Amino acid sequence: MKRLYVTAAVAAAGLALAACATMAPYGPASSPSSQGYAEQRIESDRWRVTYRGQGDVARVSDYALLRAAELTLGQGYDWFEVTQRWIDGRPGGGVRPSVSIGGGSSRYGGYRSSGVGVGVGLNFGGSEPTTTVLEIRMGRGARPDRGEAYDARGVRDSIRPRA
Repeated sequence: MKRLYVTAAVAAAGLALAACATMAPYGPASSPSSQGYAEQRIESDRWRVTYRGQGDVARVSDYALLRAAELTLGQGYDWFEVTQRWIDGRPGGGVRPSVSIGGGSSRYGGYRSSGVGVGVGLNFGGSEPTTTVLEIRMGRGARPDRGEAYDARGVRDSIRPRA
């Protein structure tokens, strides 16, 4: 029985390590579908920042914020505000609702029937592709006192990957 617990613990540790190891190092994406960041200027002070990663949704979101901070500082601004945010993906595991509607009718013995189905899918994996997209507006001077406004230097210094 003790051996079963040890085997289960080793297997769980291996799965956890494999899930963490699938995220590429922070950096620019080499193609539109690869891991990393990309950005697009919308206006002089507005940008769309995209970060694609594998697995850890929180890390992918943090890296999108980090890229927004680097871009803000690189453009000569002090702070940025997230005006829109999209996160495609969820933390490993949990319930992923899915809806399927199946239509059809049949005729049997003078009776007619039709059906509709709704399903819920479960995902227990931890290495799904995840994308976070931020639309940001940059500014100079004091950071506004709003929940989605960030000090670019503070974000860069607290999230930057250590080499």
